[in-house]
Formats: sequence, structure tokens, C-alpha cells
Amino acid sequence: MLNRVIIIGRLTKDPVLRYLPSGMQVVDFSVVYTRRYMVGQEWKEESHFFDVKAYGRLAEGLSTRISKGYTVVVEGRLVQDRWTDREGKPQSKVRILAESVRIIQKPRVEGPTEEIVLKGEEEIPEEIQGSPFTSEDDEIPF
Repeated sequence: MLNRVIIIGRLTKDPVLRYLPSGMQVVDFSVVYTRRYMVGQEWKEESHFFDVKAYGRLAEGLSTRISKGYTVVVEGRLVQDRWTDREGKPQSKVRILAESVRIIQKPRVEGPTEEIVLKGEEEIPEEIQGSPFTSEDDEIPF
């Protein structure tokens, strides 16, 4: 099975850095992807918003290097958080767990800027581990 996401989007707000009880850093941010398409002779737009989470040194680096308006390439995988709300109803949310983030444009700057690639190198907390990849998954059988 494959669970891989690559998305280019613009940050909708500044990232929020928190610390887990273990002391590990975690950062949350959202990106928006806007799709432009033509219907007849008229251009239409639709926007999609994605929540992103990163851990460890990647989280720490992102919290100081990106902010609202930055355009980034996020590579990672989808994870689903599940919980029960105060009324006892089950809830869930799918987010992107970032494994690397590339900054491709700063806000209010014309043209692309120097690319900065940040990658996670630390352990991911147990509750979100379980990557479906093994060394045998290097080749896709089609």
C-alpha cells in the first residue's frame, strides 16, 4: 500500500509550535491550494485547505523559517486523528504529516526565491508511526 502526498500551497496563517510532554517539538500549519479552470469562456477558481503537522527538528526549523503567505512544497503522508467529543460522538480529521518541506516563495516577493529544503530526521512519536514502506517497496509493480 502507498500513502504519499505532495502538495504545493500557500500558508494561510503563521505556524504554531508546541511541545509534547516528552519535550519533542510539533508544529501545525495550514496550506491552501487554489485550482483554476475554465468553464466555457469563463475562468473559475476553487480553493482547498489542508492541515499539516511536523515533528522534531523539522517542526523547530519550520516555526522560525515560514509564516503566513509563504509558498511551500509539502511532502509526507496522510494520517487520521480520531477522538470522541464532549457529547460522546466519534470525530476524525485527516491531515498531512510532513516529512519534508521546501520553501519556494516568500510572501510579497516577485519570482521564485532561493529554495530551502527542511527534512525531518528525528523519531516520530509512537502514536503516528507505522509507515507502510519497506525496502521492498522501492519499485512499483506496473
